[in-house]
Amino acid sequence: MTRLGAIFLPSNPPERLRDIARAADEAGLEQLWLWEDCFLNGGVAAASAALAWTTRLEIGIGIAPVPFRNVALAAMEIATMRRMFGDRAIVGIGHGVQEWMAQVGAKAASPMTMLREHATALRALLHGETVTTRGRYVKLDAVALDWAPDPAPGLLIGATGPKTLRLSGELADGTILTGGTPPEGVSAAREHIGGREGHELVVFVPAATGPTGARRIAKQQESFGMDFAGAAGDARAVAATVERFAEAGATTVVLQPTADDPDPEGFVRFVAEEVRPLIG
Repeated sequence: MTRLGAIFLPSNPPERLRDIARAADEAGLEQLWLWEDCFLNGGVAAASAALAWTTRLEIGIGIAPVPFRNVALAAMEIATMRRMFGDRAIVGIGHGVQEWMAQVGAKAASPMTMLREHATALRALLHGETVTTRGRYVKLDAVALDWAPDPAPGLLIGATGPKTLRLSGELADGTILTGGTPPEGVSAAREHIGGREGHELVVFVPAATGPTGARRIAKQQESFGMDFAGAAGDARAVAATVERFAEAGATTVVLQPTADDPDPEGFVRFVAEEVRPLIG
């Protein structure tokens, strides 16, 4: 069965998260994803709070930019959330937006090398290993987590280009695709990722409902320069789009509201209560 989620956009102020997360939890939504976009909500702080406010809802960070954090700190943060909240805590990592990384003085000369080194060390740390490495970007001397999560979480990597997709297929347990990805892009991504058994494929899909939904989604996609029209309309229309992504190979579809959605709480309830029953 395809998993279904929704996104809490960082354009919402942090104080809105509590009500939206609780609405999603009460409605039976499977997943609520957060973005660690610069310079908005901090992903770990927001995810931890949302997990504490809810009981069943899975909370994902998609993604945590690797240049932001030393890999040991990233492992500590992920391990802490997993030990406190179990598999409800999901964290994806990625390059980050290079313009933003340059703004904070963290842009890597070789983002691919940094992501490879970070992902390799992070995976080992979360599996309870003692890690010593002297890479170009990641340098650790006999580092091990005292409170490693058990079981270790799967590693998710956000990817767009072919090289990063291949890296995710090689090193990760799952891949996160951005909201500009059409269904045919999911199929193409699967080709680059390869046929690793059990590899998760999470895709963010822009969506809007209500009487102004079609206009709002068209305006947004045009402003982003995206050819993919997104999902707009009633529950059946949105569910039909979700099914297209599932047929293309997505294992989790996360619906992304427009930034001007007038009712974020209503959107997560719509996804859980109206769209979810129509998805196989």
